[in-house]
Amino acid sequence: MNLQVNGLDDLDLQILHILVEDSRTPYLEIARECHVSGGTIHVRMKKMEDMGIIKGTKLIVDNTKLGYDICCLVGIYIDKAASYPKVLEAMRDIKEIVELYYITGEFSIFAKVVCRSIADLQDLLLNRIQVVEGVQRTNTFMALSQPIDRNVDFS
Repeated sequence: MNLQVNGLDDLDLQILHILVEDSRTPYLEIARECHVSGGTIHVRMKKMEDMGIIKGTKLIVDNTKLGYDICCLVGIYIDKAASYPKVLEAMRDIKEIVELYYITGEFSIFAKVVCRSIADLQDLLLNRIQVVEGVQRTNTFMALSQPIDRNVDFS
């Protein structure tokens, strides 16, 4: 491969590729696969954490098995750009919002929300999102499925 990306070399990218496939892979197994010592893996991991490339690990939970059957994408219109910091602060407190993006285009903010039911979604929209000062209105899109959910393939 012999590619330099933001201070990373082939070994760093190989380590990342292994961990993206399974973040629970033990360092010694990564070391064996990469033909280096376990200490080398520790040093490389620390380097990538210090660089902010690795921000931690994430447990992936099947929300539907916990009763959260509704997944929606909500386009949020805010009245003016100056309202964004206060709107963002209010959105951070809404646990059903699992992803949030400040975007260009028709909406100001795009949020991914998960709820237990349509009634919970209605309550979320009417009583918790649309009442936030600075929010003008919302436009909600129901997600029927998520056939692709992956990290970028950097290899």
